[in-house]
Parts: sequence; C-alpha cells; structure tokens
Amino acid sequence: MGINRNPLLESWNTPFNTPPFDRIQTADYEPAFEVAIREQQEAIARIVQNPAAPDFANTIVAIERSGELLERICGVFFNVLNAAADDELMAVSERISPKLTACTNDVYLNNELFERVQAVYAMRDQLELDVEDRKLLDETYRAFQERGATLSAADKDTYRALSEELSLLSLRFEQNALRDKQRFELWLDSDDQLAGLPASIREAAAHRAKEKGRTGWLFTLDAPSYVPFMRYADSRPLRERMYRAYLQIGCKGDEFDNQEIVRRIVNVRLQLANLLGFPDYAAFALSRKMAKDEAHVYRLLNDLLAAYKPVAMDELRAVQDFAVEQTHAPIELMPWDWSYFSEQLKDSRFQINDEMTRPYFSLENVQRGVFGLATRLYGITFQVNSRIPVYHPEVQAYEVYDADGTFLAILYTDFFPRQGKQSGAWMNSVKPQYRDAKGLDSRPQVIVVMNFTRPTDTKPSLLTYDEVETFLHEFGHALHGIFAAGRYASLSGTNVYQDFVELPSQLMENWLRQPEFLDGLAVHYETGERIPADWVQKLVDVSNFNVGYACCRQVSFGLLDMAWHTLKEPFEGNVPAFEKAAWKPAVLLPDVSDTCMSTNFSHLFANGYAAGYYGYKWAEVLDADAFSLFLERGIFSREVARSFRELILSKGGTEDPAELYRRFRGKDPSIDALLKRNGLR
Repeated sequence: MGINRNPLLESWNTPFNTPPFDRIQTADYEPAFEVAIREQQEAIARIVQNPAAPDFANTIVAIERSGELLERICGVFFNVLNAAADDELMAVSERISPKLTACTNDVYLNNELFERVQAVYAMRDQLELDVEDRKLLDETYRAFQERGATLSAADKDTYRALSEELSLLSLRFEQNALRDKQRFELWLDSDDQLAGLPASIREAAAHRAKEKGRTGWLFTLDAPSYVPFMRYADSRPLRERMYRAYLQIGCKGDEFDNQEIVRRIVNVRLQLANLLGFPDYAAFALSRKMAKDEAHVYRLLNDLLAAYKPVAMDELRAVQDFAVEQTHAPIELMPWDWSYFSEQLKDSRFQINDEMTRPYFSLENVQRGVFGLATRLYGITFQVNSRIPVYHPEVQAYEVYDADGTFLAILYTDFFPRQGKQSGAWMNSVKPQYRDAKGLDSRPQVIVVMNFTRPTDTKPSLLTYDEVETFLHEFGHALHGIFAAGRYASLSGTNVYQDFVELPSQLMENWLRQPEFLDGLAVHYETGERIPADWVQKLVDVSNFNVGYACCRQVSFGLLDMAWHTLKEPFEGNVPAFEKAAWKPAVLLPDVSDTCMSTNFSHLFANGYAAGYYGYKWAEVLDADAFSLFLERGIFSREVARSFRELILSKGGTEDPAELYRRFRGKDPSIDALLKRNGLR
C-alpha cells in the first residue's frame, strides 16, 4: 500500500514551483497548517535562544524569514477559500483561523523576542543600514508595538483574546454574506417580465436556468446578473425586489444575519485601539496611512462633497425630470430607479449603451488589449502555460517575462462567478516576491479574480465598459505584484500604505478614456472590425456622465466607514439606523426602510479596508495627478512608465510612499497640495 502524502508539505515538482492545486484535497489543509505552525514556533524559539547578541541578521531578518512554510500554505488556502469554497472548506477556515491568529500572537507577544527587537532598534543609527533594511527594522519594531508587545501581562491576555475573536468574526461575516447572497434566486417564466432586457441579458439568464436543469430565466445577485437587470428591466416592482434583496444581504434576522457581528467587530476594534493607547480604531489605523489622521480624511471627503454634491444634485434633477417625462406620471425617483432611468437618459444623450458595445469587448479581445498595453508601456510579455496546475478548470496561468526575456512572475486569471466564489473583483498574491537567504530573487505568483459576464451557448463572454474598467483596475494591482523587486516579502508588491495601494490600479483605468487606446482595444468578436470612431468618442464623453453622483456615492461609503471606526464608546444600537445617519450628508435618493449595506460591506468588516475606504478617493486624486504626466509626454511614454515602475511599482513598500511619489512627480503629494492642483481647494 502507498503512503498518503500531503502535497502541501512536499517540495513542489511543478513549473516555477507553483502550487499543485490539482493534487491538494480539503483534508490536506488542517494537518499541513499544524505542521507549519509548529515550524514557525520552532523558528521563533531558535531566535530567542540564540546566544549571540541581537543584531539585524539574527533577529530582524530571522523573524522576517520565519514561517515560510506557513506563508506558502496560507497563499494556497485563502485564495481557494475566496474563489472556490464549499461548506467543508468554510468549516476548515473557521477551525484554523483562531489558530493562525494565536500563532501570530505567539510571535508578537513574546517578551524575549521583543527584547531582542528592541535591542536592535535601539542601535539603529549605528548600524549603517540601507533604506530597505532600515525600513524593515522600523516596520518590525512598529509591528510589535501595534500588536501588543508593550502591554502589561493582563492586557496582553486581553489583546490575545480580542484579536482571536476578531479574526473569527471577520471570517463569519464574509461567509454569512456569501451564503445569504447565493441563496437568492429570481425565476421568471414569461416574456412580459423580461420587458426592457436586451437579448444578451435574456440569453445569459436562460443559460443560468438551463445549468440548473430548468426552463425560464434565472437572475441572481451576482454582478453580471444584478447590474444589467437594474439597468434595463422595465418592471419597477421586480427592480425593487432585486434591490431590496441585495440591500438585505446579512440583514434578515436569520442564521446568516450579520448585524450582531457588525456590532461586535466595531466594539472589538475599539477595545483593541484603546488597549494600544488610541481613542478610536480610526486613529490607530490611520497612523499607518498617508493621510495620517482623521482630520485629513474628513477634509478630503468634505472637500469632495462640497465640490461634487451640487453637480450631483443637478444630475439627480435631470434623471428625475427624464423619469417623469418617460412615465407621464409624478414619479418619485427611488434607488431601484436610478440605474434604469440613468441608463435611458444616457442613451438618449449619447446614443450609445452597453448592448451596442458588448460585441466589441469580448473577453478575449479585452485581455489581449490589456496585456498589450502592459507590453507597450513596460515591454513585458505573457505566455499561457497549461501545464501549471490550477484550482478550477476556468482558471488560466501565464508566465510573465520582462522586456529582456527575464522571467518576472506567474499570473493566474479567474474571470467568472460561480457557487462558492466571493463577489466583486480582486488581486492577491499566491506567493510574494522576495530574495532568499542566498540573495536569489524568488519571483511572485499573483492572481486576478473577477466576476464577469459568462459566455453562453452562442456567444463568448462579452463585457460591458464598466467590466473592462474593472479588468484594468485589477490588472494594475497585478502589475504592482509582478514588478516587485525588494528583498523582503513583507515589504514587497502591494504591501504598501493602504491609501497608496490603489494608485497603480486606478492609474490603469485612465487608458480606457483615451481614444488611442480604446480604438485598438475594441474589436468586434465576429467581424474583426474596429469599433466605429464616433462610438469611441462617445464612450470617452459618457465616462463623465453622472460623475457627481458617482463621487457622492463613494464619499458616502467613506463617511460610513469613518463613522463606524471613530466610535469612542461601545456600540449596541441599531445597525441600519446608524448607517443611514452616517452617510446621510452624501446620499441623494430617498431612504429605504429594512435595508442595510453594512451587513454586506466586506471591505469594512472582512477585507482590511476599515478606516481606509476613503483611500479610493485619495488614490483617485493621486492617479489623476500621476496620469497627467503621461498626458504631457504621451500616453504610451516608455520613459514615464519606466519611472513609474522603478519608483512606485517596484519600490512602493521599501521606502516612504510619499517620498517615492514626490520623486516620481517632482511635486508635493499631500492631500492639500493635490486637491489644490485639481481645483478642489
């Protein structure tokens, strides 16, 4: 009989040492985690017991490189959990999450280990470290401070209990939201109910129904189904039903309800911040961001609101008047009406819509165009490798090479929604970039995950303009990972300040509004013809349609985030009521009872953007400033791209991001300065 071997604990005889996803079973994870946790504990013990005096190599670098096996397993497990989970895998995650947090606490709450770190930090000015090594030392020392190393013994016990609880709460929040969202189904069985929906949307809904073994049309809360339904369905009652279903995710008072979890998460975060000497969680979190404090965040949000709300109100009145004109009735515009009448007004003004442009945005063409943009800017190329194992048949792996032929990275793409996959779109690392103990460059493995419109029996995946923008956004994050060139994994790739991490992603979106790029990207999937030139200009023009409303919407999310995380007393109140009061200054449409976004807002309560959601707007100001350099010197300027790569994409975590941006742009990157240059101050 053969011996059952755990592939997570073996050497990986795969191309580029990629995970053997095809061999890994759910049952492999827990025993592998147990071994990896034990290995990290042993590595920490060796550092503590080292008889040599603490120095940068035997303490700081040793801590950085401890737990390599654990990081490798986490890179596999959590990517699969987010993109291809089932009940069994979710159960494993609930069992292992507290153990992982406990393992982290065992490192940062270790008194003897911290004494060694303190000893090295105390002589930092005499060590003659270069910029990156000094950054690692500073970040390591600060990480110990922020994770409880300076607390009393009693407070350390409290910190340990709260942090372990928080990790489990965040996990349960996300799983509840996923399960609740995926159990909703809207089945339609008559043509009358489909009025207004384009043929492509009907076909996709019929395809979903067929996959379930039924006739008719199936609509879900996944973005490729929900978004077009809200834009095109003539039936106002059905739009309201879909809207309420989406805004009641995690807020129904049943087994998937997240309201108590939200209350507990914000209270635990407050307790942790107080333990560490901060008045609220936002003050703690912002101390590690470019904005630095709450005053700067509120100044940004309020300045944007002051600039854009009058524009948004004009846009709202225009859509309201159009709705009255179209319905011949004194209709009050409700949230489930906004997308529908906005789309019709946009169509009437610009004579262009998603259904006209979809045939020119086949996923294959878009991917070729996005990859081609990276080639044109940076000289890099992509080669598909079907021998690299993947965790789902729809996932594709690519080798990425630099302009000189040097291997850069592995890129995984995962494009379509399915059962067990989180909503939205994201980039993540399967393995970060770093230099090993011998100085060899270990290249990254990154993944971009989307939830795009699926192909049907008769058509390939045809994307909307917004989906193309999403592709560019996540691909910008991927480039950040691909170009990483640091020594240490903790400072590599997207491991930068949170209000800096969205700069590369949002910068990429700018090319979609440039006719020279858009013209080459959009090719009809059947005829091969380029998109008509006048349509290109219309798409550029329409990108500013209802821009005020869109800005206010993002500001409302930022206000909600800050409201939850500037609480200075425990919260025991009503979650929906708190939410409505928090974002009221930026909300333009009437309030809808029995709805709540917070209970499905994974960015705030599961994905690490707590007290950081404003970062999207901050990075938007930053990326507009950065892209202006491309506009000055040519949108395909290799010179500007090289500078952006060297200073922002490759070094973002190894030095202070504000200083790196100042060197790239030659200008002050502060919020005040950027807003002034963009006419908002």
